[in-house]
Amino acid sequence: MAPPMQTKAPKVVPQILRYFDSNPGAADTLEGIARWRLLEEQISRSVKETQSAVEWLVAEGYLVEESRISSGTLYRLNPEKTAEIASFLTRNEKKIASEASQSE
Repeated sequence: MAPPMQTKAPKVVPQILRYFDSNPGAADTLEGIARWRLLEEQISRSVKETQSAVEWLVAEGYLVEESRISSGTLYRLNPEKTAEIASFLTRNEKKIASEASQSE
């Protein structure tokens, strides 16, 4: 017996329905649906976080952006910022170590 209909659809309904609409032959268990939903959310969040970080690194001059017709935009380390990058990484490692020791 199906559960009674809710008055307002849960917020994930469109995402699940969109998937099944785009893949009409798909079939999955509840756990399987939850698994791919989580994976899609993690990937989406990771891409957004990575984009933000890469934009910051380019703005700071740590990475150089190169546009390529065949492969899109590529990023590489800016060799002119080697010393500054090393300093940034050292400060970051010290900050992480300090935060870890404070939480103990």
